[in-house]
Amino acid sequence: QVQLVESGGGLVQPGGSLRLSCAASGFTLDYWAVGWFRQAPGKEREGVSSYSSSDGTTYYTDSVRGRFTISADKAKNTVYLQMNSLKPEDTAVYYCAAVPWIASLRPDVYDYWGQGTQVTVSS
Repeated sequence: QVQLVESGGGLVQPGGSLRLSCAASGFTLDYWAVGWFRQAPGKEREGVSSYSSSDGTTYYTDSVRGRFTISADKAKNTVYLQMNSLKPEDTAVYYCAAVPWIASLRPDVYDYWGQGTQVTVSS
């Protein structure tokens, strides 16, 4: 049974950092893609970053490029999202999702989702 569990969210001041973790079970990261998405109140779910384990390809939405970094530890079957220089507009519930093979920032292509973790950027 595929399961994704996010952790690492919290309250942080503008300019601060957080690292989100997405622990996967029921499959190994080899030949799977994992994406990070976020949804703020009243807004649609947005693709933030994605990672393809098969070839290491990464994608970032423009608003986070240069501030966020996605990475994976295959030994731990975990994908991380390092978030630096956080801004109030980064406030949202962050979700990780998984799908075989192809990484994408489109939520509709992903088969499995975690329960989400809240990130709040505020002074």
